[in-house]
Amino acid sequence: MGQSLRTHTCGELRASHVGERVALAGWVHRRRDHGHLTFIDLRDRYGITQVVTSADDGPQAHAAADPARGEWVVRVEGGVRHRPEGTANPELATGEIEVAVDRFEVLNASKVPPFYINEEQPGLDESLRLKHRYLDLRRPPVQERMLLRSRLASAIRRALEDEGFVEIETPSLIRSTPEGARDFVVPSRLRPGEFYALPQSPQVLKQLLMVAGYDRYYQLARAWRDEDLRGDRQPEHTQVDIEMSFVTEEDVLDTVERMVTRVAGEVLPDRPLLHQPFPRLTYEEAMDRYGSDKPDIRFGMELVELTDAVAGVDFRVFSEPIAAGGRVRAICAPGCAGYSRKQLDELTDLARRHGAAGLVHLAVGDDGALSGPAAKFLDASVQEAISQQTGSGPGDLLLIVADADPIRGAEALGHLRLEMGDRLGLRTPGVLAYLWIRRFPMFTWDAEGQRWDATHNPFSAPVWEELDRMESDPGSVHAQQYDLVLNGWESGGGSIRIHRREVLERAFALMGHTLESARDQFGALLDALEYGAPPHGGIAIGLDRWAALYAEVDNIREVMAFPKTQSGTDLMLDAPSPIGPEQLDELHLRVMRDD
Repeated sequence: MGQSLRTHTCGELRASHVGERVALAGWVHRRRDHGHLTFIDLRDRYGITQVVTSADDGPQAHAAADPARGEWVVRVEGGVRHRPEGTANPELATGEIEVAVDRFEVLNASKVPPFYINEEQPGLDESLRLKHRYLDLRRPPVQERMLLRSRLASAIRRALEDEGFVEIETPSLIRSTPEGARDFVVPSRLRPGEFYALPQSPQVLKQLLMVAGYDRYYQLARAWRDEDLRGDRQPEHTQVDIEMSFVTEEDVLDTVERMVTRVAGEVLPDRPLLHQPFPRLTYEEAMDRYGSDKPDIRFGMELVELTDAVAGVDFRVFSEPIAAGGRVRAICAPGCAGYSRKQLDELTDLARRHGAAGLVHLAVGDDGALSGPAAKFLDASVQEAISQQTGSGPGDLLLIVADADPIRGAEALGHLRLEMGDRLGLRTPGVLAYLWIRRFPMFTWDAEGQRWDATHNPFSAPVWEELDRMESDPGSVHAQQYDLVLNGWESGGGSIRIHRREVLERAFALMGHTLESARDQFGALLDALEYGAPPHGGIAIGLDRWAALYAEVDNIREVMAFPKTQSGTDLMLDAPSPIGPEQLDELHLRVMRDD
C-alpha cells in the first residue's frame, strides 16, 4: 500500500504470500500466551492476521510483545508461513497463514477500554458507546456497517453520474422557510438580530438549479431538522437529493428505479429484489390493501373489505360505524385460531393504541364455523360470506376492525398486520421489497388551524387534469407525489413540482398564505418561475435510512459515524453546551432562563 509502517493490511495475506517478509501494523485484538510462544490476533479495518512471537526463534521480539495487551497499537515484521496442520481458521480470510515475528514494536499503549472491542456485548449501554464513540467505531460489526454505508454512497454516485447527473453543492446557511419542522438557526454577527437557518432540505435551491439549466442535479446533502427524535430520525441527516428537468412523473420513477436496482446489485449482490419492476400503488390502493402508505409487501395478509357482508347484522360494533359512513375490514392470521386470551388481549391493546375503538376476533373451527364473542350475532349466511371473502380456513384467526373513520380503521389494522407478520415470521429478512406509492392527496384539512395544508410540501404539482378543482374541492385533488418504500420503511419521497408562478401562488393562498407572506418567504423561487422555469421534479432518499435497511438494523444511529442521542445530545463532544458571555455579546444575544 506504500505506507512506511506496513507492507500489507491485516486482511490481505493469503497462502500465496507464504515465504514473503512483511510488516503489519494494527490493534491487538486478542492475545494468547503459551509460555515460550505468544499468539496475537492483529486487527485493522481490513481484517485480522495471527502473528506469533517465539522465545526461541525471536527472543527480542518475544520480550517486546510481553507487555502488549488489548487495543495496544503495535507493528510487527516477520515471515509469512502456513499455520500448523489442523490449526487453520476457516472463519478468517487470513486463516491459512500466520506471521512469525522477529521484530515487535509498541507504537502506543492503551488504557483498558470501558467495553469490549473484540466481542459483542448484548445489552451494552448505548450512552457508554456514544460517550466513547471513537472506540465503538473500532468494533468490527460497527466498522462493517460504516464500510457498507461508504460502498452505498459510492455506488449511488456512480449510478447517477452514468445517468448524466451533475453533483452540485448547495449552501448550509440559508433563509428560514416553513418546511414542516423547526429550523436550527444561526445568529449573524455581522447582521445583529438576524439569523440564518440550516436547511431542512435543499428544496428551493434544487428547483432554482433547474431554472438555471442544470437539468440533472444530485448531491448527498446534509439536512437539519429540529424535531422530536426516534429510531429513524436525527437532528442532522444525509439525503440523496435528485432533481430533473423536462420530465414527467414516469421519467423520474424509471430513472430512480434503475439507479436503486443497480445500487442493490453492486452493494448487496446476495440479497434478491422481490419484485422487478417495482410495484406501483396509489395511496388509496395502499391504504385499502395494507392499511399503510409504506407497506411491507414481503408477505400477504392483506386487508379484506367486510362492510357489505355485515351491513345487516344487529351488532352495534359493526352497525354504528357503518351508519356513520365507516367501514369494516379484517385480516386473516393463518394458524392462529388457538390464540390464548392473553394473546388476544395484547392484539386488542395494540389496535386501541393505534386508534381503533376495539378489535373483534373470530376463530375458524375444524368444521369451518366461526367462534368468538361476536359469533352469536352472525348467522350462517354472514359467517359463510366472511369466510369466503377472507379466504380463511380451519385453524385461522380473523381480526376485524370497524371504524367510522376509514383511514383510522385501516391504519389500526395495518399495525396489526405488521405485528402478525412478525409473530409468524413472515417478514423475510434478506429480501429487498421495493415499491412506489403514488397519487397522494395534495391537501389535508387542518382542523385546528381551520385551513388546508400541503400533504407533502407546497411545491408539489397537482395532477394537471385536477388543477381546476384546487379551490372548489381541494380534498379531491391528488398531487404528482410519490414515495419509494423498502421493507415497510419510507426510504424516499418526491414529486413533480409546480413550475408556474400563478399555480404556486394559488396553492399558497389555499393554505392561508397572503401574497405578501409568500413573497417574503419564497420570493426567490416565485421570481425565478417567471424566467422560463422548465417542468421539473425529483426525489430525496434518506441515505441513513437506506444504509440502515441494507445493514438490517432498526436504528439509523447504527450507520452514522457520530450520531446524537435520543435527546439530541452529543455525549462524546458534550454538545450542545453554553457559550461564554463574550461570544454572546459579539452575537448580540442574551440567554433567557425559565427560572
